[in-house]
Amino acid sequence: MFEQVILVNEADEALGFMEKMEAHEKAVLHRAFSVFVFNEAGEMLLQQRAASKYHSANLWTNTCCSHPRPGETTQAAASRRLKEEMGFETPLEKAFDFVYKAPFDNGLTEHEFDHVFVGQYQGICEPNPLEVQAVAFRTFESIETLIQTQPDHFTSWFLIAFPKVKAWWLQQNK
Repeated sequence: MFEQVILVNEADEALGFMEKMEAHEKAVLHRAFSVFVFNEAGEMLLQQRAASKYHSANLWTNTCCSHPRPGETTQAAASRRLKEEMGFETPLEKAFDFVYKAPFDNGLTEHEFDHVFVGQYQGICEPNPLEVQAVAFRTFESIETLIQTQPDHFTSWFLIAFPKVKAWWLQQNK
């Protein structure tokens, strides 16, 4: 089955659909989401992408991310993928959105209107091994240190989103 993404303009208005790989080959702007989950201590849950992923394999990133399907709300898609990738459910709230474009060495490009959702979770994480090879809760400070010393260990979109999420988090937790 070919997965389709929702093509959008800079205002996130739907323009149509395209097969996911074709959208990444042509660098066409499409709707996406990124989920950031925190524990009660305010640590962010990171995942290390599985070695079998078609891009950004083995890299560390946010809790989960993907694309809504045609006819699916972005919020419903975020909850669905959190369960599919990380093996748990928790309420998610929309934080903000942003547009980014990131090319990869394999010729694919992420050009996404990214909806950012946040949630809190304290329970057991049972990640899907086809998606995730490791998970870790990390403080903002430890993530910043890792980004400064080992930026090539993180996905390109995480490097873009992390400072935005940190600023949002600090604003919410004044």
